[in-house]
Amino acid sequence: MKQRISVRLLALFVALMAASTVPADAQLAPVASPSGPVVAGPYLVVDAATGEALLQRDPGAAWYPASLTKLMTLYLVFEDLKAGRLTSATPVPFSQHAASMPPSKLGIAPGGSITVEQAIQSLVARSANDVAAAVAEKLSGSEAAFAQRMTQTAKRLGMTATEFRNPHGWPDPGQVTTARDLAILTLALMRDVGEYYPYFQTREFMLGKQRIGPGVKFVELYAPYADGLKTGFICSSGFNIVGSAVRDGRRLIAVALGFRRADLRDEFLVRLFDQAFALKTAGSRPKIWQVPNAAGHPTTVLSQGECGQIRYDMPGDAAWLGTYGDWRTARNAYDAGQAALGALGARLGKEYILPVTVNKATRQAAIIADLEPAAAQTLCAQYKAKKLFCEIRKPQDFMAPFSGFWR
Repeated sequence: MKQRISVRLLALFVALMAASTVPADAQLAPVASPSGPVVAGPYLVVDAATGEALLQRDPGAAWYPASLTKLMTLYLVFEDLKAGRLTSATPVPFSQHAASMPPSKLGIAPGGSITVEQAIQSLVARSANDVAAAVAEKLSGSEAAFAQRMTQTAKRLGMTATEFRNPHGWPDPGQVTTARDLAILTLALMRDVGEYYPYFQTREFMLGKQRIGPGVKFVELYAPYADGLKTGFICSSGFNIVGSAVRDGRRLIAVALGFRRADLRDEFLVRLFDQAFALKTAGSRPKIWQVPNAAGHPTTVLSQGECGQIRYDMPGDAAWLGTYGDWRTARNAYDAGQAALGALGARLGKEYILPVTVNKATRQAAIIADLEPAAAQTLCAQYKAKKLFCEIRKPQDFMAPFSGFWR
C-alpha cells in the first residue's frame, strides 16, 4: 500500500513539475490608465529600499528589451568610470560600423569622436544607437565582445532570463529580458554606481551647436517626483519604459512594457506610481529576487505591417496650431494652446508633435489632440480672432506622409 501511494505521489510530483515548465508567453491585456483601459504587456513596481515587488503582472515573462538595453550599456560605462578605466573626458571614436547604425543617432562621421560624458548624455537624452555601438567598441573592441560582457554581467547581477546580442537594442530574436530582470538592473544602477545616477535626469544638452534632447517625457509628466530613467521601442516589443520616482522620502522603480503608443505608456506609468505609493505593505510582499522568471517567447506588439507609422488613434478633435522648424518651438506653441484651453475652462488635450516631411525637409507640427469638439472650435475661434493660425482636424485627417500638416 505504501509503495502504491509513493508511486502516486511521484507521478503527481512529475506532473506538477512538467506543468511548471510549460512555456508561459506574456499576454497583452487591458490595464487601467487615466484615459481608460489600455492594452499593454508586463509591468512591475519595486520599492528600491526593501526590494519588495509591490504591483506586478507577468514580471517574469520574456520580452524584447529594445532601447532599455542601453541601461546595461550605461551600467558598464559607469562601472569602468568607477574603476578608473575611463574618465569623463576619454574620447569615444566612431568607426564606419558605429556611424552606420540606424536612427535614433547623433550622426557622428567615421573617424569623429565624442567624450565619455557626451556619450552618456546622448544615450540618455537621445537613445543614440551609433553612440551605443561606439561605446561597445571602445570598451570591448566589438559589439559582439561587449554583448558577451553584458550577458555575463546580467547573470552576475541575478538577471537570470536576460541575454544580450548588441548594446543598443536593435531587433535580434536572441536579445531577451523580463520586467523582473530590468528592475534588478535598475536597482544595481542605484546601488553599485549610484554616484552616476544623476545622468538619468539629463533632459537635453549642447553638443557643439546641436541641441540634443528632449529626454524622457515621463520625468516631465510626473514632476516633481520622477527623476529617470529610460524608454525603448521596436515594433515587436512596442513602447516600453523603466522609470523611477521619489515621494515622501520613498523611492520606487517601475517597468512597463508592450504599449502601442508612447503617450499611453507614460499615462499608465503615472497611475501605476500613484497606486504603488499609496500601498502600505510593512515589508510583507515578495522581494524582487524571489519573483520567478518564466520560460516562453516574447509577444509581438506591432507587426511589421502596422509598424513604422506615426499612430493617431485618439478620439476627439485635434487643434493644429502650426508647423515649425524645430521640436522646441512646436512644443512651446502646444504649451501656449494648452494654457489657452485652461483659461477657457476646457478639458486639456494631449501632446502630438508630428514630424512632417516634404521634399526631404522635416518640420514639426504642433497639435493638441483628443479634444471635445466644442473646445477645439472655441480655441480656434479665439486664435483666429487674434490672427493666429489654428485649424481643426479629425482623426481621419492623420494619414501618412502627413503632408497636409506642412505650412
